[in-house]
Amino acid sequence: MSNRLFIIAVLLIQALCAFFFVSDIIFTIFGVRSRPINWQTREFLEVGAAIGLILGVFLGWITLRRTLKRSEVAEGKLRVASGEFMALLEDHFQEWGLTPAESDVALFAIKGFSTQEIANLRETSEGTIKAQTNAIYRKAGVSGRPQLLSLFIDDLMGDALNSDP
Repeated sequence: MSNRLFIIAVLLIQALCAFFFVSDIIFTIFGVRSRPINWQTREFLEVGAAIGLILGVFLGWITLRRTLKRSEVAEGKLRVASGEFMALLEDHFQEWGLTPAESDVALFAIKGFSTQEIANLRETSEGTIKAQTNAIYRKAGVSGRPQLLSLFIDDLMGDALNSDP
């Protein structure tokens, strides 16, 4: 919480500094100010503004570093999860005794490709793909694509659903 307050304070200082500099320029251009600011006050304001801007650069640099680090960690976790999902798929395909062709078709089906798209990708007929998907469903013990996909979703979420809060 103190980090957040510090950042808010620095942003407020920067906003005041920006207001000071911009208003000073506008007042000078339009001749609005009737009497000049005391030079000591002006120096104090300029030093404060410079400190506020330096703090903003420093905080921006820290925030950028933290964000890049979090992004790196998230990308690493995503790669691990993707690898784990592929390992899970391969384990099930092997457990069900799928042929290499059936494994390819099952992977395409899980990815959401239509029968026609899978046939085009595999350069075979839709009838062959339908026969292979039926064999996949039979070996997996499911009645269709939604149930096939739910097997993997259940496995991925199994730990989260079964853990005690």
